[in-house]
Amino acid sequence: MTREEQQLREAIIAKCRWMNASGLNQGTSGNISARYGEEMLITPSAVPYDAMKMEMIVSMPLEGEYGTWKGPLQPSTEWRFHLDIMRARADVGAIVHTHSTYATVLAIARKTIPACHYMMAAFGGTDIRCAGYARYGTKQLSEFALAALEGRNGCLLANHGMIALGANLDKAMWLAVELETIARQYYLSLALDHRFILSEEEIADTARGFSTYGLQPPKPEPTARARTSSKAVRHRVEKKRSKK
Repeated sequence: MTREEQQLREAIIAKCRWMNASGLNQGTSGNISARYGEEMLITPSAVPYDAMKMEMIVSMPLEGEYGTWKGPLQPSTEWRFHLDIMRARADVGAIVHTHSTYATVLAIARKTIPACHYMMAAFGGTDIRCAGYARYGTKQLSEFALAALEGRNGCLLANHGMIALGANLDKAMWLAVELETIARQYYLSLALDHRFILSEEEIADTARGFSTYGLQPPKPEPTARARTSSKAVRHRVEKKRSKK
């Protein structure tokens, strides 16, 4: 096992512990996976995160015989949708699945979340869909999830929870937090008489803004006049020092 793989396995466990400590998930109900070369690393089934060790993380090939795995423990019961998403989406480097409270409440009501907040743009469209219901761990649930995730980086799972996708673990977890936040905001807004939903163009405009968000413009080079002025100041300072 390479040092890089060890670090990724440790990062998966750290994210699992964080999402439970933060209240984003409870018990052993959630699961996390990450792409590593031609393999998917995924949390094992029914292991408390505080007791999880690096060698317990399960490795599953992205190609070849479907469902084969390596490790001392079986993979999460939700390995199917993790594997199917990674096989279908080359842009996905990590997947976070949680049973967070507000996302699950809306999933129980089988509600699609509309563009109630501009952060919806981070999910790739104007809504977060709710996938149809199927028993956990089944191929049917995976198929429903794939359909709900088409063109999106997150979805709800009917009467179950939510899924967030990212290019890496940090981004997947960030979107899981954003999805739960949007779900809470939308749920609370349902008590109001009037709600305003953003248009497709407004969400598209936000997405364009995200493309440059956080990028700092390069520091401008000093002009010839500024350089000359700076040299003059240094010369005066050096002249004063020489007189002392």
